[in-house]
Amino acid sequence: MQRMLLWPLPALLTWAVTWAVFLGLQQLAPWWLALLLAGVMGSLASLLGASWWRRAMIAVGFPLSWLVLTAGQIPAWGWLLPLALLLLIYPLNAWRDAPVFPTPAGALDGLAAHIALPADAHVLDAGCGAGDGLQALHRAWPQVKVHGVEWSWPLRWMSALRCPWAKVQRGDMWAYSWTPYALVYLFQRPESMSRAAVKSLGEMPHGAWLVSLNFPIPDITPTYVAQLDDGREVYAYQAPLAEVDHDSVEADEIAGMLPLRPQGIVVNGQSLYPRKGRPGGRLHR
Repeated sequence: MQRMLLWPLPALLTWAVTWAVFLGLQQLAPWWLALLLAGVMGSLASLLGASWWRRAMIAVGFPLSWLVLTAGQIPAWGWLLPLALLLLIYPLNAWRDAPVFPTPAGALDGLAAHIALPADAHVLDAGCGAGDGLQALHRAWPQVKVHGVEWSWPLRWMSALRCPWAKVQRGDMWAYSWTPYALVYLFQRPESMSRAAVKSLGEMPHGAWLVSLNFPIPDITPTYVAQLDDGREVYAYQAPLAEVDHDSVEADEIAGMLPLRPQGIVVNGQSLYPRKGRPGGRLHR
């Protein structure tokens, strides 16, 4: 709905509603709980903004105005509430993956002409955020069954609300099995793509597709590349992928900082970190 309103009406409307929710909840709950719930509501509403700076303005408007108005009245620990809100929307062990960058509407249009999927096919948006990728998948292949996995429970809830026709689960995209899917869609980070290649090698069946918006897999030639109007590209790879170079995976692991997930990449039910030899689920011991 916010995209249909003339800016800055979406921000003003969200700020007014979150303040009304905060003041109303104060009659029923402690001030800190009312603040947290109103902040969650404003943060979720911000995900519908048309650009990143607009989403940021929508999200910070309520907590910033609250801090200004109550700066001399709140206890010291009250300043930790904005951090708690950030961790709620974007948990610590999801920091290693991409921030909540929404997939542009229609980004996957036209791929169906090059990637034919049967009506009973299952497709996955790995790290589905607020559901924009799910909508793009549904628009490109309306006949298939769309699934999503997302670590942040507020974003998982919002995805399920926006995409009632999709099956959305809360979970770690690197531990979640990709085996059942004819297509896995990613909009991650450059450092994540070698990890995705490793997981694809171990889990995705022959003929399945790995599709990435904006970021290619290093040193692997895509099966098909689509050019978007804004200059970005969609890269499609058909399994099995070519051999993934160990040094490239290790370099991307280092570039992505130390793993925050103790299980690392889970392939065929086994925890996997980069090692010498052929990465993937079929390791020679």
